[in-house]
Amino acid sequence: MSDKNANRKWLGKKIHETVGFSTVISENIVKDIFYIIETAFKNNDKIKISSFGTFFKKRKKSRIGRNPKSLEKKIITERNIMTFKASKFFKNKVNL
Repeated sequence: MSDKNANRKWLGKKIHETVGFSTVISENIVKDIFYIIETAFKNNDKIKISSFGTFFKKRKKSRIGRNPKSLEKKIITERNIMTFKASKFFKNKVNL
């Protein structure tokens, strides 16, 4: 991968190159994977991918934040965030 970020089209292209599916089918696979992840988040489910990691939704409480430029204080509302925890296997592969 070069200096640019991975996107759906890039992932589809990599599936096409690696597996040999057509470009359209590869992009549909990527689209379907993201749809499954989004649906699981809406249903408050965890998504655990063996040997890779776990995606889960976490609730952040409201807090007081500060604009670093103007030093103006504001309340940051309560919200959901998506979190990823890498598996030990994946961490070891990355840290070789």
